[in-house]
Amino acid sequence: MSVVLSEHLPLLATAPDGIQKLRGLILELAVRGKLVPQDPNDEPASELLKGIAQERARLEAEGVCKKSKATPLLGADEQPFALPGGWEWSRLGQLSMLVTDGTHHTPTYLPSGVPFISVKDIDGLTVSFANCRYISEAEHQQINQRCNPERGDILLCRIGTLGRPTVVDTDRPFSLFVSVGLIKLPKSIELSRYLHLVLSSPCLASQYEQIKAGGSHTNKLNLGDIPALCVPLPPLAEQSRIVAKVDELMSLCDRLEAEQTDAEAAHAKLVETLLGTLTQSTDAAELAANWQRLAEHFDTIFTTESSLEALKQTVLQLAVMGKLVPQDPNDEPASELLKRIAKERARLEAEGISRKSEPAPPVSKDDRPFDVPSGWQWRRLDELLVISGGVTLGRRLAGRELISRPYLRVANVQRGYLLLDHMKLIEIPAQELDRYRLQGGDLLITEGGDWDKVGRTAIWRNEIEECLHQNHVFRARPLSEDWNCRWTEMYLNASPARTYFAASSKQTTNLASINMTQLKACPFPVPPLAEQSRIVAKVDELMVLCDRLQADLAESHTRQARLSATLIESALQAT
Repeated sequence: MSVVLSEHLPLLATAPDGIQKLRGLILELAVRGKLVPQDPNDEPASELLKGIAQERARLEAEGVCKKSKATPLLGADEQPFALPGGWEWSRLGQLSMLVTDGTHHTPTYLPSGVPFISVKDIDGLTVSFANCRYISEAEHQQINQRCNPERGDILLCRIGTLGRPTVVDTDRPFSLFVSVGLIKLPKSIELSRYLHLVLSSPCLASQYEQIKAGGSHTNKLNLGDIPALCVPLPPLAEQSRIVAKVDELMSLCDRLEAEQTDAEAAHAKLVETLLGTLTQSTDAAELAANWQRLAEHFDTIFTTESSLEALKQTVLQLAVMGKLVPQDPNDEPASELLKRIAKERARLEAEGISRKSEPAPPVSKDDRPFDVPSGWQWRRLDELLVISGGVTLGRRLAGRELISRPYLRVANVQRGYLLLDHMKLIEIPAQELDRYRLQGGDLLITEGGDWDKVGRTAIWRNEIEECLHQNHVFRARPLSEDWNCRWTEMYLNASPARTYFAASSKQTTNLASINMTQLKACPFPVPPLAEQSRIVAKVDELMVLCDRLQADLAESHTRQARLSATLIESALQAT
């Protein structure tokens, strides 16, 4: 490996995606002839090409393989980069006996039989039969007439994930689906291991990108384009040295990766333990002391995105549990706020503005996720806010006077903020505008989505005039003018509420959702109003600190990435 690369290996390994980039660099140096020294006594690659051509001609003459179209030679202007002496630029078709793919027809699958391999069964290292499908022997023999993979051949993913070459490492017969390309190599010469690393290299990855067809969901390599791929070919003896050196360096990368994984796990455990000392604090005074001890080492503890996210969630958890700021016995107790809310609800129901609701069951001790400080109260969310659904899409509205307005979807509502760059319009009857129109201070709560994102909550601050909300986004409107919406948003996005939503929601493999009843029943802690304001102010102060740490971390990663890119470029240019 080059001196430039060797000197800065630790830095490259710790840069963002450093080990992955290091693996790519090793392969790139290998195929450029910069990983091992050349030996002028090696038989040149030109002789190797002659031997491969002779074997192909013999097999074609014997009828063992079908005569293939002549692969055009690589012109000087088509060569991606200069090669060392003794090397040759070749096309993949010149190095192979045949380039084909699997059957283009879906066979009849059986519980057992001959393995039928698709892209999901090859991972770049081995052909896996663990979860493959099976076909009959007769169907296998029919497919085998045009596509018969054998040990030492190379499989190439040509649909979906492009590339991911895999050397056939088994004598077990199997058939291939159309998504897998087959590169049959000469049997008299060992080319598979070197070609495998070439086909895995950034040099070939860029060629896959250049020739790929289809869109982002249908990427494919046309079979006719694969033989034209440009391959840097060293002498056969040097190929062996290159493969041995790549194996050695990839083993080093494996060790670095394992050490990095162990270090990350240890760091995550350290962060979890230290943050645990904060959440286990009995009061604000003890928390302040624990926080101060932690703050002295922030720069060395919170060095990853995950640790900073954990810090943010800990701040929220401390806040909603009443441990972030001290209680003040002179504060008006929460019970007085609750009386005003109950009085306002009764007025709205008496005037017919709000529908009369069933009395909510008290929050039992078993329903409370934690004990609250003196002066706080537990209530159901439905007792504190007017919760309603939004506009249902796809209704039949023929014959009614319609108006068009922007509306919020689940994607617009994130945890603590709104994404309003891409808004859609919906038509509703004009008389429904007041019913669904958002007001400043409304809380927007998502019904469902990914299982860990149910109940995302954000505040509406009149960002758009006359905006509505879809029925998959609940609206919670305060019953009291002095209600602190930020406190509500904070609690519903914090760990205790998220745990409640996760336990209450209807979940499938990847999705989850809550209904109106479950949302209304959510236990909710109510601190005195003055304390709510102090908590919100403290959280905002600490979140600014977290944001600053995240910005510093991002800047550090950017510097590392730039430096590693410079070092990689220097390594590639070194002679």
